[in-house]
Amino acid sequence: MTKKEFIAKLTSLKGIGEAKAEALYEEGFDSIEKLTGATIADLTKVAGISETVARSIQKQLGPAPSKKEATKKPVKKEEKKQEKPVEKEPKEKPEDTASEKKKKVTTKKKPDLSKALSESLKIRKELKKRTPAFKREEWFRYKRLGTSWRRPDGITSKMRRNFKYRPNKVRVGYRGPVKTRGLHPSGFEEIMVFSVADLELINPKTQAARIGSTVGTRKRLDIEKKAKELDIRLLNM
Repeated sequence: MTKKEFIAKLTSLKGIGEAKAEALYEEGFDSIEKLTGATIADLTKVAGISETVARSIQKQLGPAPSKKEATKKPVKKEEKKQEKPVEKEPKEKPEDTASEKKKKVTTKKKPDLSKALSESLKIRKELKKRTPAFKREEWFRYKRLGTSWRRPDGITSKMRRNFKYRPNKVRVGYRGPVKTRGLHPSGFEEIMVFSVADLELINPKTQAARIGSTVGTRKRLDIEKKAKELDIRLLNM
């Protein structure tokens, strides 16, 4: 199968564009048989292919034919008697697989923070554990209200009047340290990115990039490639 035929076949599937098809072809998946025989973990290693996209590809292409069914021949009754039991190969030790997984793990880049700021992040993390989940008044009584927070209002509102045994309200005292407001849990300052040119305005030591949801796959791959060159961390890779 040529490259054009392969790309034309993949682009006919739902949710697959030319950029994703080319990325799969360049990574070695140059035939439909290789795609159906690959696992989800193998497909997600390709840039731009998420777990949901990998599952949809396998679902649309269908399961791969097993090797036994492809090579199986009709065996006579006499031949079946002469067959010897095949010895099973020893399974891999769990220790080997665990060591291989450890090797694959890569640590994510961390920001250059001052001692005061790193201590403030720890304080914010501890305060977050103690902060209650703020829910809308009478969320348990009317399902249509939902749990999203709304300031209690009304003359008869017991929650607004701070009666006992009422849910907690949003107050200023629940806020974290001023220095850490708006920062990512890792300590980076989030910067929205919509093109490759936006990466040049980022300081890789204290800022990290987050690709916008409206960015297409082709441009996303270019942004990821440029971010690796500039040593910029992407928060939604």
